[in-house]
Amino acid sequence: MTEDRVDRAFRVSLWLKGADGALELLGGLLLLIVPPDALGSLVGSLTRHELSEDPHDFIANYLLQQTHNLSKSATVFGALYLLTHGIIKLVLVVSVLRERLWAYPWMLAFLIAFIIYQGYRWALLPSLWLALLTLFDVFVAVLTWIEYRKHRAALAAM
Repeated sequence: MTEDRVDRAFRVSLWLKGADGALELLGGLLLLIVPPDALGSLVGSLTRHELSEDPHDFIANYLLQQTHNLSKSATVFGALYLLTHGIIKLVLVVSVLRERLWAYPWMLAFLIAFIIYQGYRWALLPSLWLALLTLFDVFVAVLTWIEYRKHRAALAAM
């Protein structure tokens, strides 16, 4: 890859990570605001039409299964996990986009921690989605390392 393509790939991956962080933040807030039984009812309403057309729809059945017996403690844990994860991602993505040198090592550290955790989760319950997410995180970590080295070298040359 040329340097220009690496820069572009890095920027696009950061924007995707930022969007993901914003969605996690929104999801965490919704989990705190919406009671578990209301969440189950909402998902049931949203998937009813799809399941009437295709009772074996994977996504609709998965969503129903995940929200069927949500406990208050599981909802609070999920909300705190999503809020924390989303805030960390957004702070780091914005800081890296602003080329704050301190943010690159932190971004790498959190990406590596997420990669390890996702690898652990994948070992317990393999999933294509989790494998793809982990590969994307590895890709972003490599690009972050390349960009960090480039910015450090430019700073040292001054």
